Amino acid sequence: MNGAESLIRTLVAGGIQACFTNPGTSEINIVAALDQATDMRCVLGLFEGVVTGAADGYARMARKPACTLLHLGPGFGNGIANLHNASRAQVPIVNIVGQHAIYHLRHDTPLTSDIEAIARHPN
Repeated sequence: MNGAESLIRTLVAGGIQACFTNPGTSEINIVAALDQATDMRCVLGLFEGVVTGAADGYARMARKPACTLLHLGPGFGNGIANLHNASRAQVPIVNIVGQHAIYHLRHDTPLTSDIEAIARHPN
């Protein structure tokens, strides 16, 4: 079992049955694990705003947690308004955000960002 498979199993063990995704190349291992998971429904969206809105709606209607798989920091940024609203309404969503490989970060490519700083919730 690899880290991606372990992550998906952990989510399922925590009661998460749906993952709304807009993945990119850095998330391919998680996509492969989702493809093999029989207890997790994977729903592909073409934009992070759709993905985060769908996760919010699903969690509210199903009364159970959802998760998102987003492509890097800018992808997370695209969905942040929906995630803000979900957070304020105490909707349970787990967000998984991809990151470049450590050896790739030194190139400071256009999609490189400080995901931790963007995702930090001011409480």
